[in-house]
Amino acid sequence: MRITIILLSLLLASCDSFYIPLLTPYKMDIRQGNYVTPAMRENLKIGMTRPQVLYVMGTPLIQDVFHKDRWDYVYRYEHARKIVATQKMTLYFEGDKLARIVDGGEPAGSTPAKAKADERAKG
Repeated sequence: MRITIILLSLLLASCDSFYIPLLTPYKMDIRQGNYVTPAMRENLKIGMTRPQVLYVMGTPLIQDVFHKDRWDYVYRYEHARKIVATQKMTLYFEGDKLARIVDGGEPAGSTPAKAKADERAKG
């Protein structure tokens, strides 16, 4: 009997593929990347220099060595093992000037998922 309990506890502790609500460990909310606010989007203009873009947007998450004229700002929020929110913005430079902005389709008035949840709780 004691061996069975020990083996069962080792099995449950070592495997993450089993999802039993009462026996799962606590998983933190994970926010990764650069969240781009609506104010940041509004301040970003075509023709800005790289230092100006760095001032407005911050350091990009991805600066590819092979594509020096492309900066990627990626954001992902994961809650309870599910991706709740994602954002992606890619900036292209020609020389030292910002030439093109590819926004991942995120509306300009959007807020992070936590802020939306807080608004729903208040209202």
